Amino acid sequence: MLDYINGNKDALEKLYEQLQKPLYSFLFRYTRDEQLSMDIVQDTFEQLQKKKNYFDSTKGRVQSYLFQIAYRLMLNKLNRRKKWQSILPYLTPMTPLFTNDDQMTIQEALLKLPEKQRAVIILAYYHDLNQEDISSILSIPKGTVKSRLHTAILRLKELLKEDYL
Repeated sequence: MLDYINGNKDALEKLYEQLQKPLYSFLFRYTRDEQLSMDIVQDTFEQLQKKKNYFDSTKGRVQSYLFQIAYRLMLNKLNRRKKWQSILPYLTPMTPLFTNDDQMTIQEALLKLPEKQRAVIILAYYHDLNQEDISSILSIPKGTVKSRLHTAILRLKELLKEDYL
């Protein structure tokens, strides 16, 4: 890891070769989702590239550091998936394709949200951005992103329940 921090790009490849399989196994045991696990492994190494200077060899091994990154990414993705699945039944009609009425209902529900909540929902679920990216784009704290997402999801559920009852 120290070689990589000091600019040796081959060191990252060696780290990937050594730790990709153990990371994948760890993630797959939790998620039971092959594709999700592979995606998180890739995201973990992307995070390592972005945050390589935060690694402190006196606090632990690089393997522990990578597993910590992977674990946090996994929790974030699973939480996002859980939130998405909670709203999905209201966004997905019983027929395989959206009818014009369904599309209009969803659009109307989104338009009824306050602008700040609508922006967060669209960035999170239509553009698949994480909370940090949304925070950066909207210039608001990450905690505000979380609370707006939560509030917007609850409001959308209410609006869509009313329309489908």
